[in-house]
Amino acid sequence: MYKLNVKALAVALGVLWSVCMLFAGWGSMFGWGGKLVEVMASVYIGYTPTFWGALIGAMWGFIDGAIGGAIIAFVYNIIAREKTAARV
Repeated sequence: MYKLNVKALAVALGVLWSVCMLFAGWGSMFGWGGKLVEVMASVYIGYTPTFWGALIGAMWGFIDGAIGGAIIAFVYNIIAREKTAARV
């Protein structure tokens, strides 16, 4: 089993979630995805359907996605190590 690079997955998921939050925030300025922004605004302080609010949501999204990516890679590496040790 291969190991995942924790930093790489953290940055990749951070960037991906950041872009999703950015486009959802900007889209909600025109009436698309307003409910998503409303729900995520209850978690991300300052996330609003405005230009600057979407940038704030993107920053929160990067932090949230990076933490989630690091946790996923860390858990995966532990499980992969246990399966490799079980084979030997």
